[in-house]
Amino acid sequence: MTDAVKGPASYFPSIEKKYGRPIAEWKDLIRTSPLTKHMELVNWLKAEHGLGHGHANALVAHTLAEAGGK
Repeated sequence: MTDAVKGPASYFPSIEKKYGRPIAEWKDLIRTSPLTKHMELVNWLKAEHGLGHGHANALVAHTLAEAGGK
């Protein structure tokens, strides 16, 4: 039995395919943004980079969780 990727990371393959950037690049954008709140970052990714809500939310959730909630 293989372990399926769960949670926000399960979106990563489709994000890379749809938007043409590696996940590391998206995470760097989030980390270097002057914005700090979850929904501010989600809305910024949607408005400035054309991401859908689910993809933006997954990237922000995963990145902030790695940073300890920022």
